[in-house]
Amino acid sequence: MKHLILLNDPPYGTERSFNGLRMAHALAKHDAEAEITVFLMADAALCAKAGQKTPDGFYNIERMLRRVLSAGGRVLICGTCMDARGLTEGEMMDGAERSTMDELAQATLSADKVLVF
Repeated sequence: MKHLILLNDPPYGTERSFNGLRMAHALAKHDAEAEITVFLMADAALCAKAGQKTPDGFYNIERMLRRVLSAGGRVLICGTCMDARGLTEGEMMDGAERSTMDELAQATLSADKVLVF
């Protein structure tokens, strides 16, 4: 089954992106055939910033996104949202891809399930 997970909130300060990624991990765990795409929009574009350092015992969104990638999923970042926040592709973690609304539209049309956080 194809799952599209849209994240809108920043990596820290709220737990919506954290919970969306927890769902991505649970889907991958329970369905070995799952195709998971995480699309980062608005302040969630910051979730893919490389080099995040968090206190011991605190979740790290960059590591959580790496788990999605290592499970064969995709991480797409809204290019317009990156530009609005002054983010460059060089600042983003390896494996995350700059994307467009057209790609989001295609991912939405091909997904069996769309979840928005």
